Amino acid sequence: MDSGRLPAASRLSRMSTTERAAILDRLFEPCVPLHTLSVSLLLEKTFDSYDDMISSIGLQLTDLAESMSTSDQAWLESILAAHPRLGQSKIESTQSKAEQAQLNAGDDSQRQVLSQLNDLYEKTFPGLRYIVFVDGRDQAAIMEDMKFRIERQDSVAERNAAIKAMCEIAADRVRSASVEDDD
Repeated sequence: MDSGRLPAASRLSRMSTTERAAILDRLFEPCVPLHTLSVSLLLEKTFDSYDDMISSIGLQLTDLAESMSTSDQAWLESILAAHPRLGQSKIESTQSKAEQAQLNAGDDSQRQVLSQLNDLYEKTFPGLRYIVFVDGRDQAAIMEDMKFRIERQDSVAERNAAIKAMCEIAADRVRSASVEDDD
């Protein structure tokens, strides 16, 4: 698989486990718990599009969020935690680093406020990480959204917002990539 291109979505079921995991890493974030959840889905189902694949993974994540099982909640939290904190100085994922570039462009005081908001968010919602589809919004707009979500104090809404954001980010990464034609 060419690292700059995505294979056609219809080819995912014919790829190796390692290749399917690499697709998940590229569209979401590198995350073994997500591999455990979704690599087999990419084998068992043939997708007409990446949007269909992302929606199916979103449903899997929503099932975990709606489960009463504490192990399912912990599993979901480990997947959500694969996303780097907004404004974090060391980001492993090249894609996340590029997507968050404008958030790291502020002055030190703004970065400090963002760090404090991250801390407050994680204290308010233990086990969760604030995830949002940045989509070109500036640091001030992101911080306002963080404050709103912290003040709302609704952990169910937060899990749903994080899942939605993960799927929006993945869809945007597909739109930004070159996708091979069907065979």
